[in-house]
Amino acid sequence: MRKWKTIEEQIFKVISFLAAYSVIAILLFLLFVVFNKGIGALSWDTILKLPKGGYYFGGEGGILNAIIGSFYLSVGATVLAVFIGLPAALFINVQLIRMKRVQNTIRYLLDALWGIPSIVYGAFGFAVMLFFGLNASLLAGIITVALLITPILVRAFDEVLKTIPVELQEASFSLGSTRTETALKVLFKQGFAGFITALLLAFGRGIGDAASVLFTGGYTDNIPISLDEPVATLPLAIFFQLSSPIEEVRQRAYAAAVVLTIFILVISVSARLLSKRYSRNIIK
Repeated sequence: MRKWKTIEEQIFKVISFLAAYSVIAILLFLLFVVFNKGIGALSWDTILKLPKGGYYFGGEGGILNAIIGSFYLSVGATVLAVFIGLPAALFINVQLIRMKRVQNTIRYLLDALWGIPSIVYGAFGFAVMLFFGLNASLLAGIITVALLITPILVRAFDEVLKTIPVELQEASFSLGSTRTETALKVLFKQGFAGFITALLLAFGRGIGDAASVLFTGGYTDNIPISLDEPVATLPLAIFFQLSSPIEEVRQRAYAAAVVLTIFILVISVSARLLSKRYSRNIIK
């Protein structure tokens, strides 16, 4: 019997090893394909110039409009998501601390919202846009992407808050603190490292999504200077250029994919470093 348990343990070790390194291999292969196809078409002109006449037929220009548009859209959506998501996560873990059934119901609904495909958010945003008479614009894109990333932000921060010992809240209450003071001065401070990680993850999801802004953000070769103007994003630039029959334009799509991939990698590394830095002040 003991021999079979040893064999079983070794089999699961091998399976775990293969599963873990398969994920790493897939990531490395993905990066290799994107960089191999796009690095040759990437240049300073591509990054620093706007599309010019004939750009989508192989002419001069770059994707500066999509880079700045992605930044505008993601920052705006993330700020809006923070204003909604931060109070929601704190409310779940402070005001509803003794209402486990309500907490679990809200978490289930947030998980369901997290799992809804982004194209559905795009369709919903388009319907809302038509209802209020909005054009495809930066504002419509910000609202739609904010709806998409808010459940991600709330649940990610909520999971961090769940790890904070309940005794800290009870100690705060025993000293006469209100629930609001406990939420802001105890829970938020203790979970700040996790909040930064959740924030950057939501930002990364927002900057990399195409389906939610396909109908709401529109597309333009210019940089928007107001909220009611259409906006270009890197995912849409990749989508439109990759569908071109012209080989040079498709190469530019991979160049845009390289830029987007670098953004995502920087965000991921930043989340890791900032989380490690601010976690030093956490009471464990």
